[in-house]
Amino acid sequence: MKPTGLAALLAVALQAAEPVVIAHRGASGILPEHTRESKVAAHRMGADYLEQDVVLSQDDVPIVLHDVHLDTTTDVAEKFPDRRRKDGRFYAIDLTAAEIATLNATERFDHRTGKQVMPLRHPKGKGVFRVPTLEQELTLISELNQTTGRRAGIYPELKAPAWHRKEGKDLAAIVLPILRKHGYATKSDPCYLQCFEYAEVKRIREELGWKGSVIMLLGGTKGVDGTDFAALKTDAGLKSLVGLVDGIGPSLTDVIKDGKVTDLVARAHAAGLKVHPYTLRADALPKGVKDVAEAVRLIFHEARADGLFTDHPDKVLEALR
Repeated sequence: MKPTGLAALLAVALQAAEPVVIAHRGASGILPEHTRESKVAAHRMGADYLEQDVVLSQDDVPIVLHDVHLDTTTDVAEKFPDRRRKDGRFYAIDLTAAEIATLNATERFDHRTGKQVMPLRHPKGKGVFRVPTLEQELTLISELNQTTGRRAGIYPELKAPAWHRKEGKDLAAIVLPILRKHGYATKSDPCYLQCFEYAEVKRIREELGWKGSVIMLLGGTKGVDGTDFAALKTDAGLKSLVGLVDGIGPSLTDVIKDGKVTDLVARAHAAGLKVHPYTLRADALPKGVKDVAEAVRLIFHEARADGLFTDHPDKVLEALR
C-alpha cells in the first residue's frame, strides 16, 4: 500500500535529497579499517561521511576501533600478552591510550586462527598503521576539509555502551562533549550519531540532551542489550522511533533479498525516517547481485535509500555518476 497524505509528503521530501555515501571504517576495502590512511583515502575518494566506531581506553580516552576488542586488528597479543582476560580476549578498556598508540593496526583477522578475514584485501601485518583517538580523527577530518575545500561529515557510533557501563564507564557522557567541542552539536552540523542500543539512544536524547542527528541501528532480531530489532522494523516500531531518531540503519540484507528490494525503506519513509543501510562490499556482494553498479541501482533507484555504508566509496560514487 502506498503512503497517503502527510506520510506521502514526508516520503517525497526524504527521496528528494541526494543520497549520501558513507565510508564504512574509511576506505576499508583497500586499507586497514579505521586507520588514518583509510580515512584520508576515503576523503579523497569523495565520501560524504566518514565513520568512527568509538570505544574507551582504560584512562577514558575515546578510541576509534570497530569493537571493544583489540586482538582482531592489532598486534596487542604480541606487545601486551599479560593483558589477556580469562576469556582469552584483549580489550581496549584494559590498555591506556598511550599503550594503544604503540600498537600496529592491520587488516582484520580471526583472533583464534590468525587468518585474514578478507584474504584479497591489504596484506595482514604489512605497513605501519596506528589506532587513532577520536580527537585525532576529528582533527584530521577538519584539516582535510580545510585543505581540500570539500566538507566531509562524520558518522560516529557508540559501541557497546551497556557493556561499558558494566565495566564502570559511561561512553556517551565522554564522547558527546568531544563532538560538541569540534563543532558537531545540532542537526545542521554534518554528523550522524548511531547506536544499536535503543535504551542508550533514548538516553542520549532525553537525559544527555543530544540535539544532533541520530540513527537507530538495526540488527537481526534482538540486540545484546535486549533491543527488539524485529519489533522496530514493523510499521508500529518505525512510527515509535519518530521524534527520537532521524533515521534507521538496517542491514543491507533487510533492504535487498535475493537480488530484489524489500519494502523496508518505503515503510520507513512513510513514517518520516531516513534509511542508511550497511554495508556494501565490492568483494562480498549481496546474494543475487552481480556487481556494485547493480547494487547501487537497487539501493538508491529502486529502494530509494537515503544513504549507504560501503567499504568501497570510490566504486559506489563511480556507479552513482
